[in-house]
Amino acid sequence: MNKPYTIGQIAAQADVPTSTVRYYERRGLLRCEGRTRSNYRQYGEATLERLRFIRSAQAAGFTLVDIRSLLRFRDGDAAPCRQVQELIAARLDRVRRELAHLHEVEQLLQRWSRVCRNAERTGRCGVLERLGRAEKELSANRNVFP
Repeated sequence: MNKPYTIGQIAAQADVPTSTVRYYERRGLLRCEGRTRSNYRQYGEATLERLRFIRSAQAAGFTLVDIRSLLRFRDGDAAPCRQVQELIAARLDRVRRELAHLHEVEQLLQRWSRVCRNAERTGRCGVLERLGRAEKELSANRNVFP
């Protein structure tokens, strides 16, 4: 281990709270590389790089389960491009479904906005009256999200 970091130092370097580092340890994604005489955790550059990898994968929308697989692939001897491609394809499919759902929500909100503007003269909000029915419009696509 070249430069040892404390949990606070490694968290600051990765721009995450110390609770995130502890959480990743509990989930088996990170390990401390040693302990001081006072039993404080110590981490090295490899752990910092791994922590940054995890955060980048999360920013791309991968789940911790996906990230665990990606880390196993990365840490293994062989380059499992096929498995990584499958994870990416699955994530891309989820993103596309989420985008389609968001497009439907956008259209619904645009309709509600028009209803609101048109009903403003009557003093009754047509959107509030239609919210119960809107649930039916959106519930058909609720299975879009994993």
